[in-house]
Amino acid sequence: MAAAAAIGYKLVPPNASPMAQALLALVMICRISRNARGGALGALFLAAAAFPCRAGERIPIKVIVVAGFEVGADTGDVPGEFQFWAEREGLTQKAIILKRAHPLCHNDKGLYGIVGGNSTDKDLSPNGEIELITALCLDPRFDLRKTYWIVDGIAGIDPAAGPMGSAVWAENVVDGDALREIDDRQLPTGWPYGLFAIGTKAPDQLPTSEPEKGGGWGGATLAYSMNHPLNGGLARWAYAVSKDVKLMDSTKMEAWRKRYTGFPSAQGAPKVMMGDALGSIRYWHGASRTQWARDWVRMWTGNQGTFATTSMEAQTFTGSLMHMADEGHIDFSRVLVLRTASNYCTPPPGDDVITTIGDESLGTDAALEAAYSVGSVVAHELLDHWDRYENAVPAE
Repeated sequence: MAAAAAIGYKLVPPNASPMAQALLALVMICRISRNARGGALGALFLAAAAFPCRAGERIPIKVIVVAGFEVGADTGDVPGEFQFWAEREGLTQKAIILKRAHPLCHNDKGLYGIVGGNSTDKDLSPNGEIELITALCLDPRFDLRKTYWIVDGIAGIDPAAGPMGSAVWAENVVDGDALREIDDRQLPTGWPYGLFAIGTKAPDQLPTSEPEKGGGWGGATLAYSMNHPLNGGLARWAYAVSKDVKLMDSTKMEAWRKRYTGFPSAQGAPKVMMGDALGSIRYWHGASRTQWARDWVRMWTGNQGTFATTSMEAQTFTGSLMHMADEGHIDFSRVLVLRTASNYCTPPPGDDVITTIGDESLGTDAALEAAYSVGSVVAHELLDHWDRYENAVPAE
């Protein structure tokens, strides 16, 4: 056990049990090794299974905010999705989860926060986010079985759904990454775009219960979903708690919204609202892809969902949390997703698509403020009344 303490002295709590120290030693060995990331995480899974910690020895986390990115430092510079949380909530205490990743930050009130990526990262792969969530859920120091998760960050918004600057609670997070694609310049007659589901031969089709004829996957029948359905009751409760938060606006934002003629939902003042989230690592933009997003969300939610926001990591975080819930490490019914609109996902009618792709400058400050002001109201409600929410998940 002395060796374990020596290897992980910065990570092992002073009162850690011998079993926890042994597991920490295995975790650190995985980190020190030069094996591939997948091999290290595989070893971590085996270690967690071989040396389970008693729940009473672990630190229970009440609420954790999961931000997609930060710009530079957590405090004192240009803000990303985490900076307002770090500065305004005093998230100054830190614990290392993975050496290459952002630390787990927290305060004395039970609020924790973690970040998936940084502007200084050398790649934009979602692997780091998947690894971070997995490693956190398997970390023997923490008990996450009653943790409420607020996946919080900015996004593009469909002008048909709502205005820039709004805060949107989701009931569904639909993954837009795994699909088939045909160049839009080579589309069969009648196709609106070249994106369609794996296991099908055209857009707006779900895989059937029959094996795909002439298709891949060895002729296997595909039974999968691209939707990560959240706890709708909890999402609506969060909306009810936060719906009266006053959101940031400006005359420049108002003038820009007015340019979206034909989209009355885009022209009003920012508001707290409900709407489903689509996530894809591809940063897409424009009218055709916006129509695909509407259709994709509607299709995978059984005609129940409405596309509102698009981001690059909502599906990564929720997908990882779903897998961890399947293993019993977290309660997926306690996961919330809040996306705030920094821009529209298509240009104003008549504008060229290149003029607005990637331009989030006008609405970013408002979206970052909304992400914190709306998300923190819900976080504080959970923390301030933990005796009410610890064992009973709230619903509308």
